[in-house]
Amino acid sequence: MVMTENPALTPQADQEAEQLDQEAIAPGLTDEQYRRKMQRRKEVQEQRLAERSLSKGLIIVHTGNGKGKTTAALGMVLRSLGHGHRVAIVQFIKGAWEPAEKTVLQPWTEGDAPQLLFHAMGEGFTWETQDRDRDIQKAHEAWETALTYIQDPDIKLVLLDEVNVALKLGYLAVDSVLAGLAQKPEESHVILTGRGAPQALIDRADLVTEMTLVKHPFREQGVKAQPGIEF
Repeated sequence: MVMTENPALTPQADQEAEQLDQEAIAPGLTDEQYRRKMQRRKEVQEQRLAERSLSKGLIIVHTGNGKGKTTAALGMVLRSLGHGHRVAIVQFIKGAWEPAEKTVLQPWTEGDAPQLLFHAMGEGFTWETQDRDRDIQKAHEAWETALTYIQDPDIKLVLLDEVNVALKLGYLAVDSVLAGLAQKPEESHVILTGRGAPQALIDRADLVTEMTLVKHPFREQGVKAQPGIEF
């Protein structure tokens, strides 16, 4: 189900909020001027919150060349677990790494009805596997597993880690993934991470964040990947 924009929303309130934020940091404001601006800012914020009353499951995309796509998604995973929701993670590319995140999340994967279902189904990066046919096979297997969770109303959040890379490389068809996302229950969320997210997926998503690479120690300083930072 695709929900349209709330007709009650007033973009003017958003613009005024941004303007007040800028004015509040201008030099030379007296304490009284600052107080009045913050008082108005609070009124505008209350208006914005009152207008935004819809609730729906989101399709969320983390893409871009910068670091932090999976890390940000795992923050949402932890929030969902903290609320008692059931979560599924399917890793499409990084599976052979056995990342530290899996160790940290292990307690939620235990028991007869685990709160977290974790599947590392990739076998590593393409330059490591050097077998395109097998990479495609593993991507399709990962997608079939992911689809069962996307369709399951008992799973509140599904993280498809590095699925965008599989789409970019042509291992999965964009139309197939979009059709699968259309089958999710109305209140369930799906996060798709990885650089190179296709435009059709971006157009369909409700929330898209692009991580921009500004500096990276691997490129500029020759610093290798380090535990606790990269993996």
